[in-house]
Amino acid sequence: MAKILVTGSTEGLGLLTAKKLINQGNEVVLHARNEQRAAEVKQELPQVKDIVIGDLSSRKDIDNLAKQINKLGRFDTIIHNAGVYTGNAKLTFQVNVLAPYLLTMLVKKPKRLIFVSSGMHAASHLDLDNLIDLDYSGSKLQILLLTKVLARLWPNVTATAVDPGWVPTRMGGDAASDDLTLGYTTQVWLATLNNSSVSGNYYHHMKLATYDRRADDETIQDRFLTEMQKISGVNFVK
Repeated sequence: MAKILVTGSTEGLGLLTAKKLINQGNEVVLHARNEQRAAEVKQELPQVKDIVIGDLSSRKDIDNLAKQINKLGRFDTIIHNAGVYTGNAKLTFQVNVLAPYLLTMLVKKPKRLIFVSSGMHAASHLDLDNLIDLDYSGSKLQILLLTKVLARLWPNVTATAVDPGWVPTRMGGDAASDDLTLGYTTQVWLATLNNSSVSGNYYHHMKLATYDRRADDETIQDRFLTEMQKISGVNFVK
């Protein structure tokens, strides 16, 4: 049994991931944006003991969320699933990139970190002088960069990224053509996998997948990390 936190787990792939992990006998902590969402998911999953609450678009909430998580002790796995798809660049950066970075720095290091990226990251816009000027695709390239940085600089933590595919969730829409079950199967598999050799890998439907090779460039990784420290005011934890 593993102790696992799933962010953005009141609906969509996050909720499905949490349900599957619970059914496998794991101790799963959910994350809700607000008290109402927490109450609703508690009704659906009454067996869940802990739900941490915080709006990832709010720096104050993120800091508080980190404190809530740390009070629960060290986790085996943290799955950074939460994300938004919007034309608001600032909100996209705050939720999809800044929040995972801050929570990774402020929360006790788990054994495994899993970041939900997207196949849309390939060939997306990346301005290292202005990380906030981005769209959804760009945010998913940045989260892959974060994964690669962690895999390189945190040898005792297994960091992986996942492309869940275009699946029929509220974000994906009814036209989505990928299999919904496969959309969360990789996260479930990696959440309890005791194999550190997978660190730095990018997966799609439980298989290694091609990705934008800019993510492997250590010069780009280091520039990205420097800018994230400036923007967040939180230094990278060695």
